[in-house]
Amino acid sequence: MAIDFYCYPKCGTCRKAKKWLETNDVNYDEHHIVEDTPSKVLMMELIERSGLDIKKFFNTSGQKYRELNLKEKLPEMTTEEKVDILVSDGMLMKRPLTFDDKHVTVGFKEEQFEQTWK
Repeated sequence: MAIDFYCYPKCGTCRKAKKWLETNDVNYDEHHIVEDTPSKVLMMELIERSGLDIKKFFNTSGQKYRELNLKEKLPEMTTEEKVDILVSDGMLMKRPLTFDDKHVTVGFKEEQFEQTWK
């Protein structure tokens, strides 16, 4: 079964992750995170399944994050409001976002991919 791999093609980290998946013969379905942004329902499921703080799903170093002043606004928002803003623009999401029915990884760390996707 293929894993879902949400990425931004121009992102260097996404390219490294994709290369890792290909080198390790991991079957994946690629999705453009901006053109095919995950739905609110899917994001809620992924956040819950991952056990991670929702902030980990935000691209905190991204221009859009800074433009919207989310560093200041997020602490005051409800989880639902955070998910709404997260799915409003794929550029706000930390990438790549990789998952299957059991596992979720956010970003790319080779050791984490080794443990999760090999």
